[in-house]
Amino acid sequence: MINKNSPIPIYHQLLEYIKCKIASGEYPADELIPSEREFSEKFQISRMTVRQALNNLVQEGIVYRQKGKGTFVSRQQVEKKISRLNSYTEEMIERGLKPSSRLVQFDILNSDKALSNILKIKENDPIYFIKRVRLADSIPMSIESIHVSCDIAPNLNQSVLEKSFFDYVNANIPDPIQYADQSIQARMPSEEEAQLLEIPPNCPVLAIYRTTYLRSGKVLEYELTVYRADRYKLVHSLSRTD
Repeated sequence: MINKNSPIPIYHQLLEYIKCKIASGEYPADELIPSEREFSEKFQISRMTVRQALNNLVQEGIVYRQKGKGTFVSRQQVEKKISRLNSYTEEMIERGLKPSSRLVQFDILNSDKALSNILKIKENDPIYFIKRVRLADSIPMSIESIHVSCDIAPNLNQSVLEKSFFDYVNANIPDPIQYADQSIQARMPSEEEAQLLEIPPNCPVLAIYRTTYLRSGKVLEYELTVYRADRYKLVHSLSRTD
């Protein structure tokens, strides 16, 4: 409840009150919470104070607003530890979510000069191009666009891509996955990305470009993964050296 005699600012007390209601399940994900007016009348506080608390919650990603409808509870964000080389399937299972895939495109193409340099193959060598939407509990979370040399994975097929690509690699390629280089960019989605992720066109995304290497030094894949920024937050541990 709100204690007006407390040294803690009223907006912060309301913010913590709403967080507790969300944590207890009283305000479930994607459900409408009380309006500014309702909170104002319930606790006899100004609507400006309520607005400040709700604005802070929006900035933290705990709630989101829909114009003309109100304020809703956000779904839990998935933490992606960018210092670990895990598969999407492993990440979702760790968080108690059910992973699945929807294949958008599976083609064999001739590698252009840029991709040949990245994959360390000859220009015009055959490569797989794979695009799939990755889901958690049937909700679109990310889009993967993967380029793989046909020589690295000669028996790759559509049925394999319904599951974990890393599981396929571990079971079929004796050269194990060793490390990856990646870069991260925050941007707005393309029209196609917004449609596949089922997000508004003004909702930001996180684009991660990754080149994955095998122990032998060969390149396994070049991948662009586009993540919903409203469902993901990136976590990285840093250490200081003298």
